[in-house]
Amino acid sequence: MSGLFLAVDGGATKTDVVLGTSAGEVLASVRGPASSPHHVGVPGCVAIVDTLVARARAAAALPPRTALDRAEVYLAGADLPVEVDVLHKAVGEAGWARGHRVDNDTFALLRAGTDTRDAVAVVCGTGINCLGRDAAGRTARFPSLGQSTGDWGGGEHLAALALYRAARGEDGRDAPTALTAAVAAHFGRSTVEDVAAGLHLGEIPRERIGELSPVLFAVAEAGDRTARRVVARQADEIVTLVRVAATRLDLTGAPYAVVLGGGVLAAGHRLLMDAVEEGIAAHSPHATPTLLTSPPVVGAALLALDAFGAPPPSTRALRAALAATP
Repeated sequence: MSGLFLAVDGGATKTDVVLGTSAGEVLASVRGPASSPHHVGVPGCVAIVDTLVARARAAAALPPRTALDRAEVYLAGADLPVEVDVLHKAVGEAGWARGHRVDNDTFALLRAGTDTRDAVAVVCGTGINCLGRDAAGRTARFPSLGQSTGDWGGGEHLAALALYRAARGEDGRDAPTALTAAVAAHFGRSTVEDVAAGLHLGEIPRERIGELSPVLFAVAEAGDRTARRVVARQADEIVTLVRVAATRLDLTGAPYAVVLGGGVLAAGHRLLMDAVEEGIAAHSPHATPTLLTSPPVVGAALLALDAFGAPPPSTRALRAALAATP
């Protein structure tokens, strides 16, 4: 009889849960709200995933006493070893499966993007993170705790920079930039100063600042020098992360896969992607960059099959089944 697995990809914007079998069959796939413990805490994270697991079990019509064999849980915010340990214990106490593994969501993204053993993944979504892995099982990781650990970029940071540069371009502290008019227009205000006042007074919800990341890229694509410098800086950071991870694993002179994912990269902005691909080729001429097109939960599910020792036909069946899942 095929083993039963639970795969979870919990992020800062959404959570995906898949129930399936070691033969590569998908029994259920559900999506819910963000479950990153950095945003909702460990109890909140477990509660959100628990609700989705119940929904998935109901969708799969599993009898209440049917035990799952394996849970693979990958979460944004499982960054430090102590955080992974706390989450591992909490997931064990939740009792979703007989055996389980918990780690950072970059592991799921990397596995979703490649079957190659030597690989580096960069996620540039709400924030930014990187993971490298080689055929010997060594990993190269980053704490990814924000500015305090040297992180630069991701959608929230880029959006904040768009507003920052727009304001300084408007009042003369920096050179004029098309970001000024674009940011004011995005919020339906006459000036960026009016936008800032609206944010300060609560007339504009502060979470809407995140909407400015696509605005930044649109202005950059139109040729604005200020916006293009910000995009170039983001490309440099992604290239640097890949270089450092690959260097730690002695991969720069060898063939290896580079998986690029997260909302900022998945948008496929050519200005960003061209610079990233050129930068990676400069330090790792044999690397093969790939833009992830499948959701990272696919990687979590594949890691479950890996734990079962499933053969390649099962992994191919799983990829095909999840690709066909709405």
